[in-house]
Amino acid sequence: MRGLHADTGYLLYRLGLRSGQLFNTFLQESGLRLRHYAVLRFLSTAEGALQRELSAQLGYDPSAIVGLVDDLEKQGFAERRPSPDDRRSRIVVLTEDGRAFLRDTDEAGQRVTNDLLGPLDQAERASLHTLLQRITEDGLG
Repeated sequence: MRGLHADTGYLLYRLGLRSGQLFNTFLQESGLRLRHYAVLRFLSTAEGALQRELSAQLGYDPSAIVGLVDDLEKQGFAERRPSPDDRRSRIVVLTEDGRAFLRDTDEAGQRVTNDLLGPLDQAERASLHTLLQRITEDGLG
């Protein structure tokens, strides 16, 4: 394992897997998965988004977005509405129930983060967060 642990990319991959497992475990009762949560979190920062924007911003295949939004609509957490800019297009909007779900999951999400970052002190956590933001913004768009 020493060779693998010398590879930063592999360590990020393993951390991502573990993070996904923990998030999916805490979301299990709701019937949602981390991909649904990501859509909801994105919508919480927007006034609505076209499905193609969700696909581009989240890095998900456009066909996957259709199914995720369908699931979120069934739960009452998101809805498709006519776009104010183009009535032929539909935007996806977070509902009040979706906002409430996110508020209810904030504490559990923080527990997942604390579990993952347990070995780090507050200053190290802040540094890691800043570095990950920079990598994400510069490298992933």
